[in-house]
Amino acid sequence: MSRYRIRPRSAFHRLTAAAIATAACACVSVTQADATGTDTEPVVSRGITIPAFYTPPAQLPAANGTLIRQEPLPLGLSLPGLDGRPLPGTATRLMYKSTDSGGHPVAVTGAYIEPSAQWKGDGPRPLVAVASGTMGQGDQCAPSYALENPLTVSGETLSVGYDNLAIYRLLATGAAVVVTDYVGLGATDRLHTYVNRVDEGRAVLDAVRAARALPGTSLTAASRVGLYGYSEGGGATASAAELQPTYAPDIQLAGTYAGAPPADLTAVMKGIDGSALVSALGWAINGFAQTYPEMRSIAEANLNDAGRKALADTSTMCVGDAVIRYGFTRSTAWTTSGKSVADIIAAEPGAQAVLDEQRIGTLKPAGPVRVATGVQDDIVPHRQARQLAVDWCRKGGNITYEAVDLPNLGDRILTNHLAPLITDQGSAISWLTDRLEGKPTTSNCWTMPAQR
Repeated sequence: MSRYRIRPRSAFHRLTAAAIATAACACVSVTQADATGTDTEPVVSRGITIPAFYTPPAQLPAANGTLIRQEPLPLGLSLPGLDGRPLPGTATRLMYKSTDSGGHPVAVTGAYIEPSAQWKGDGPRPLVAVASGTMGQGDQCAPSYALENPLTVSGETLSVGYDNLAIYRLLATGAAVVVTDYVGLGATDRLHTYVNRVDEGRAVLDAVRAARALPGTSLTAASRVGLYGYSEGGGATASAAELQPTYAPDIQLAGTYAGAPPADLTAVMKGIDGSALVSALGWAINGFAQTYPEMRSIAEANLNDAGRKALADTSTMCVGDAVIRYGFTRSTAWTTSGKSVADIIAAEPGAQAVLDEQRIGTLKPAGPVRVATGVQDDIVPHRQARQLAVDWCRKGGNITYEAVDLPNLGDRILTNHLAPLITDQGSAISWLTDRLEGKPTTSNCWTMPAQR
């Protein structure tokens, strides 16, 4: 068994530290940051050494979106261009300041890519903020790390940068791209607050501010801004479109793509329980227990030893190793009562209130939004994603709703969720590119009664 020390990120994780020590695949070595904000030895997560860049300083700047640090980021997939510039572009790793859902300053990491392709549309080169789909909760799963390492494989973890395809396709249009790692994914001072709509929406918007502040880019004050995300990323961009008017009025959104957005976490929780992606339950509970004391208390009161071990274990996992280790487990195996996590939360007003606060669709989104959802999606259930479009339409939003109609490709094994990501990607990028070119779009809310 590997020896390691656990960073005490929260009271809940102090409680589960002993459980991690007995986990068969426990393999994370981290240290406390000293008073200056620098680690005395590298952070190692499941056998992967996290670059020192990802350790935040002790003191953070005041303004949201302020660059904390930057460095060149070598892209894992890159080719020399005929003009000497690399294809698809030149990348910079970023750390910037944001504010979490509790109002506290937080350091967020990410990446900016200056494309080699020319922008041939109207106006200056635009910027697209990409919010990645579910990558996991270990720092080695960070999307910016996946740009450098598209495939991360060790005996303890497996991560695939599947959103790199969309990023490269956006770069090919001539748009610049900024990618956020979200709160706590990559940055080593806390856990990733998985599907926390406020943390994620703000991280997306502050990534735009950070990209604008980066010196030496081709962006201008007149550069149009678009948002792109699928799955967890779809929820993040949907939230950002809702939060923009109050949190980031300095950013005008030309268009937002929200694919398979987890808008109603109560429904999503039921969809992932017992599926290949059941570990997402662990990531969500870990994140909310870190942020909300009432969720931490409920978790402590209702989880059995297997549940505590699973949550501690998943806190350092990426999607690949999580599917292999916990796929198709039911949460009833993790609770003292044998009830599902969904049933326990439904019976706890405090926990249900937390999930209700996470509901996306209660505010009118800024700018035009394209909502896409696979009609067979059973992981991020189709019905709740469609309901988001309905809710926004009722608020007068400029909504383009797209029901991706594919055959059932297998229940609870991720295929019904992942297939629309690929089949609709070209249409989503084309729609967003039109918005970045300044082309108008008309809501199709009037078709909703006939749309699946």
